[in-house]
Amino acid sequence: MTSNEIRQQFLDFFKGKDHRIVPSAPVVPHGDPTLLFTNAGMNQFKDVFLGTGSRDYKRAADTQKCIRVSGKHNDLEEVGYDTYHHTFFEMLGNWSFGDYYKKEAIAWAWELLTEVWNLPKERLWATVYRTDDEAFNFWKKETDINPNHILRFDEKDNFWEMGETGPCGPCSEIHINLSDDLEAAHLVNAGSPLCIEIWNLVFIQYNRDENGQLHELPAKHVDTGMGFERICAVLQNKKSNYDTDVFTPIINAIEKLSKRNYNNQLLPNDNSIDGKNNVSMRVIADHIRTLTFAIGDGATPGNEGRGYVLRRLLRRASRYGRKLDLKEPFLYKLVDVVVKNFSHVFPEIKTNQSQIEKIIKAEEESFNATLDRGIELFDSLTKKLNAKNEKVISGEDVFKLYDTYGFPVDLTAVMARENGFTIDENRFNELMNEQKDRARKSTKEKIGKVAASISNLDDFNLINNSPTIFTGYDELTTKAKIIGFKKEDSKIFIVLDRTPFYVESGGQISDTGIITIGDKKLSVVELIKINNQVVHVCEINEEIKIENGKEAIAEVDKVRRWNIMRNHSATHFLHKAIRQVLGTHVQQAGSYVGPDRLRFDFNHFEKVSKAELDSIEQIVNEKLRENIPMIHHRDTPFDKAKKMGALMFFGDKYGDKVNVVQFGDFTMEFCGGTHVQNSSQIGLLKIISESSIASGVRRIEAVTGEGVEKYIKEQQLKIDNLELRVNEFIEEKKKLEKELSELKLKEKLGGIDSIISSSIEINGIKIFKGKVEAANMDELKSMGDELREKMKSGVGVLISVIEDKVGIVTVVSDDLIKEKKILAGNIVKQIAQIVGGSGGGRPHLATAGGKDVSKIDEALAHVDNLFNN
Repeated sequence: MTSNEIRQQFLDFFKGKDHRIVPSAPVVPHGDPTLLFTNAGMNQFKDVFLGTGSRDYKRAADTQKCIRVSGKHNDLEEVGYDTYHHTFFEMLGNWSFGDYYKKEAIAWAWELLTEVWNLPKERLWATVYRTDDEAFNFWKKETDINPNHILRFDEKDNFWEMGETGPCGPCSEIHINLSDDLEAAHLVNAGSPLCIEIWNLVFIQYNRDENGQLHELPAKHVDTGMGFERICAVLQNKKSNYDTDVFTPIINAIEKLSKRNYNNQLLPNDNSIDGKNNVSMRVIADHIRTLTFAIGDGATPGNEGRGYVLRRLLRRASRYGRKLDLKEPFLYKLVDVVVKNFSHVFPEIKTNQSQIEKIIKAEEESFNATLDRGIELFDSLTKKLNAKNEKVISGEDVFKLYDTYGFPVDLTAVMARENGFTIDENRFNELMNEQKDRARKSTKEKIGKVAASISNLDDFNLINNSPTIFTGYDELTTKAKIIGFKKEDSKIFIVLDRTPFYVESGGQISDTGIITIGDKKLSVVELIKINNQVVHVCEINEEIKIENGKEAIAEVDKVRRWNIMRNHSATHFLHKAIRQVLGTHVQQAGSYVGPDRLRFDFNHFEKVSKAELDSIEQIVNEKLRENIPMIHHRDTPFDKAKKMGALMFFGDKYGDKVNVVQFGDFTMEFCGGTHVQNSSQIGLLKIISESSIASGVRRIEAVTGEGVEKYIKEQQLKIDNLELRVNEFIEEKKKLEKELSELKLKEKLGGIDSIISSSIEINGIKIFKGKVEAANMDELKSMGDELREKMKSGVGVLISVIEDKVGIVTVVSDDLIKEKKILAGNIVKQIAQIVGGSGGGRPHLATAGGKDVSKIDEALAHVDNLFNN
């Protein structure tokens, strides 16, 4: 029976019991900041169990994608080393929401296992909570299980709780005994691979209050979960989950890439070379499933939260790849086999396959650059420790591997264990905490000295402790009363009962403006929020009388605020456009919203191309021109905001009431900032830069409204200055070229002296001749003029190769022209004939050209013959 058949038979069985077959929830629970990942089938029904939500059905069944890698459900260390633990797994489940209960859940579980799948009844064991007589009796009456195979356990094994308070209840687990001893009760719940849990039936019947007391729920629910991979191993008669067709296609692909064989006959703890290869392949096969499904649902590797979990898994898998001599990026090549084997059930991984592969490949390339150096450092550390007969790697060294080379502590622990070492994790944690303290201190130091000096309002003589009412969503000028104040040097700190001034939060910087008290105006330069009361930090240049209860007018700098609001609203449009162009894996990682510009940081695995930036900018500006009105959902219950579809992300903290900012059907996000009334008030957005600020984190900076006008003027000024500079460069270039030409000519003319000194005399006429270097005929003529001036009396012939042709210049002194009728033109013609050319000119200087460069020496020798007669 194939895994696909097993999954479908489960769903068909419960469909036949009137269950609604529902799709799996995403493995990334964007709507639940309390969870890193979906780790159980019940997560998507949590609101039903809490009584805050409902469904239009009472019975449901599905296969749920789950990831367990942290906290209570942390199976990471066992993955690959045993037969049945995984970071990613499918959980087959059926639910009853106030409908059927223990009797049906137990009977149907037994029916599916023994009548549909024909599991041997003698190998099945059931456990119940120690006081759950009801479940115990249903097992005896509704099934034909061996009564001796029904065991009672305490809270640790058989009582389920959502949290310290809230819904909870007993559970009944079904185990299968794979050992030769069919009556081995001691193996049940003992963590033995010879007796594994395959199904957990949870009966939610109590509510635990803050005092720990249990109260019966008016509506009782059933929540069951069966490990898909485990039941496949049982039904396919395999000793390991990794030997089932859930994993074998992936392992086969790893074998091809590594050119190593997987030996499924070895025990999981085999420490031979083949055994170590098996572990590496199992770890890689497990982790690539987790990465594929998590990234497919929108998560990305990063430095915090679920992003860091994924980065740890990816780096862990990369390191195990090195043990198989896979030194180049290889994990991304395995995504395709995961997609081919699971996309018929989970189509989202097929839809996002290209994105998944790109993200994994980029992470591999980034980590591979440091992995070898980290391994080299680790080997060096262990050699030194071995030499001293020590077996504990210090917390300082573990921290260095983490901080410098990006080695997660659990990866270092694995490498240590493989080499017979342990790590000082306590000291590592101390160093991590010290680093966090330094970061916190650094952040505090960035806060203005004035703000840092105010930590409480004890000496403000407050009239009351009521929170300051913020009016800045609706008005920029507010009449208010002073309810507390304090003077210090040239500053005065004022607390008002109402204020339009926005205090820095969510990336939007604080407002500035003025407070008018009587006829005195105070400049508001900074704002501090303490216990929900806003302290206005004002500069004073003259004496002013402040009294509690006195009226004041608080007025925000309108121009500055409007520029801030334009940039803030544009940030929401930019966020949506980035997700449309780059993918829904993009999550905000920080922002700055000021009057001059906006900055948006986000998770992404590679540089954003020019074409992508152009597309993002175009989408935003097209939407801005649509004049979309802003809808501000204020003080909205958190659960209602989630149901509205407002964008929120893991790690953000929200209260019971939230604000949601919406622009039509384009963007809707949780946001407490201030915004324009419609998109056209933003004007235009212009992206001015894109850069990397950390591994996997990109930054886009942009301007809007007046900022765009200023940017255009700056660019135009740069262009004007550039044109001026270009013209200056051109003139400078001409001047330099002229100077260079003159220098080169001067250098070449220096060779005329050697021709002058080596002249010969024939029949009373001095002959000056030779080969020279000239760039062109004009330069050769200039050299001829120089020769004529220096030779005083005589005949001069200069020959040069110019562009693979022969150039000739002949000069004759005035005395020879007048007395002996020797003409330069007659001489150059006769010489030119030898090199296959012709020429002519004036009596004192003539030029010629020829084609045959090989006869230059012959032509120079012929000059003498012209004067021997």
